[in-house]
Amino acid sequence: MAISQRQIQKMQQTLSPQQIQMIKLLELPAIMLEQRVKQEIEENIVLEEEENKSEEEAQNISVEEYIREDDTPSYKSRINNFSKDDKQRPVNITEGRSLQEYLSEQLGYRNLSDTDRQIAEFIVGSIDEDGYLRRDMESISDDIAFSLGIETSTYHLEELLAIIHQLEPAGIGARNLQECLLLQMAQRRMDTPAKILAHKIISSHFEEFVKKHYERLIVRLSVSEDEFRDAIDEIKHLSPKPGNLYNEGGMDTTPYIIPDFRLDYHDGQFDLSLNSYNIPDLRINRRYVEMIRDMVTADGSISENNKEAVQFVKSKIDSAKWFISAIKQRHDTLMRTMQEILSFQKEYFKDGDQSKLRPMILKDIADRTGLDVSTISRVVNSKYVQTHFGIILLKSLFSEAMQTESGESVSSYEIKNILQKCIDEEDKRHPITDETLMNILNSKGYCIARRTVAKYREMLDIPVARLRKQI
Repeated sequence: MAISQRQIQKMQQTLSPQQIQMIKLLELPAIMLEQRVKQEIEENIVLEEEENKSEEEAQNISVEEYIREDDTPSYKSRINNFSKDDKQRPVNITEGRSLQEYLSEQLGYRNLSDTDRQIAEFIVGSIDEDGYLRRDMESISDDIAFSLGIETSTYHLEELLAIIHQLEPAGIGARNLQECLLLQMAQRRMDTPAKILAHKIISSHFEEFVKKHYERLIVRLSVSEDEFRDAIDEIKHLSPKPGNLYNEGGMDTTPYIIPDFRLDYHDGQFDLSLNSYNIPDLRINRRYVEMIRDMVTADGSISENNKEAVQFVKSKIDSAKWFISAIKQRHDTLMRTMQEILSFQKEYFKDGDQSKLRPMILKDIADRTGLDVSTISRVVNSKYVQTHFGIILLKSLFSEAMQTESGESVSSYEIKNILQKCIDEEDKRHPITDETLMNILNSKGYCIARRTVAKYREMLDIPVARLRKQI
């Protein structure tokens, strides 16, 4: 087949680097935007934080306005009250020990040889953040031989793991949930009938316990309901994730939320504002503008020696001006979108009653704002609004519409509230099945299938009826 060249004319839509950067800025929540702004300040030499500016000074200042400003001699703004010998010493901030470091420290108090200590610390390094050892001994043995050059048997690894099982927190290094619970009970005194029965349930009847076959267990163990209930209470005091019991240097499992919007409601009026958090106001550093002015001659020309430097500084100034403009455009887009969400869900924002939430999808807000659906999706993603009744995830305000028998459209949140209420009020000895929940909703006029009930129940993090059973 001969190779040939030909010209093809076609239209293709592409995004410029500035447009891509604008999209990424729109997606960022407040706390991440702060980091992004600081990163841009570090990368762009002409950007700097604006300090103590008034509202009149907050307007965009062009390069020409910088040039027209009066010069202030540098000696008038310099403080010379330090010695050349003074050194700025950084302040080191520590986060505490990690779980692995804490376990390794405890191993130091054990009577182990240097080789066994190396192997034990390797096993400790294989424990995940939940406190479990999820790797088999053969794989660990192979890795130790490859990484440390130490040949060891799985039997010896089991002996060292048994030592690790004695460390704090209790249950650390377990291979599965049953072993984890048994290790925790082994460090407790078996001084009550409830604890003895709980140990027996976990060790000999774990499968039936997990599946909540309580009636079968009561008959098999020949105990009363009160005795069985006391044993279950003892098991509930154990932790299924022992790694979470140690949090000195570990990760904080509770996310720290910075709301992107603040919404106040008083005297029947809403007051919406964008939370700028620690996001600094930006401006162009005047020194670089002065640098360009000094390099330009009286007739407006630039010498060959300075041309490259001027082009470099000018490109940085253009990039800085665009970034400042992009931050402002992000502010306008977020406020515009949130204003329409507030207008759409005004009744809900008055008191936070979820039953007043109207069915709302992204297209509804896109039509109101004139923006694209993808833009609205980026605005509401990972964004929060602080109200007088709590901090709300914007994405949670969007819900699909459900039709009643009368043809009225209601939010899926209304159905979820009914499901939650029915399950909260159910007889825990005989939990309500999905089929029964479907019949209850149908009797209230909501046309809904059983699989939809199961979907909403899972969205509420509610287990199936069998797993909700209690004695």
